[in-house]
Amino acid sequence: MDRARRVSISKRLSLALRHEPASLGLVLDAAGWARVDDVIAGFGAHGEAVSRDDLVEVVATSDKQRFALSENGERVRANQGHSLDVDLGLMPREPPPILFHGTSRDVLEAIRREGLDKRSRAHVHLSADVRTAEIVARRRAGEHVILRVCAGAMHAGGHAFYLSDNGVWLTERVPPEYLED
Repeated sequence: MDRARRVSISKRLSLALRHEPASLGLVLDAAGWARVDDVIAGFGAHGEAVSRDDLVEVVATSDKQRFALSENGERVRANQGHSLDVDLGLMPREPPPILFHGTSRDVLEAIRREGLDKRSRAHVHLSADVRTAEIVARRRAGEHVILRVCAGAMHAGGHAFYLSDNGVWLTERVPPEYLED
């Protein structure tokens, strides 16, 4: 399958598994899983033939490992990024002392005042390394900024952190006093 087709399938799958399951006629369970057969049927109902092999390839080649297949290969879900209420089953973890967040300079003053908020998502997403944060920041228009999050101090102050299956650190909110740029 060519890259353009993988990207197209990935985008529609992200929308359905993170935000709008009804866009593919899906019903997610409490942990965000959808049946693979239902996903394939959902694509077909919208005029796009997607096979099980296509879906497996999209999951396996996702640059950010956005998706996971269940052990038996019968279910698929997004690893994080949900605006839906799902329980990913993540246990609180102690984060590294410093994590990173990529954003655009035009929102920097608001972030300095208010901190990082999850907004419509379930969590704030943080990266363990600058390179990943830079990749995330490039998705935003304008000049990019990489913020340092004093995650160790936050954790010591009682803030919970979770590590998603694809290596993204998650937390409810980052108060401004824990940010450096």
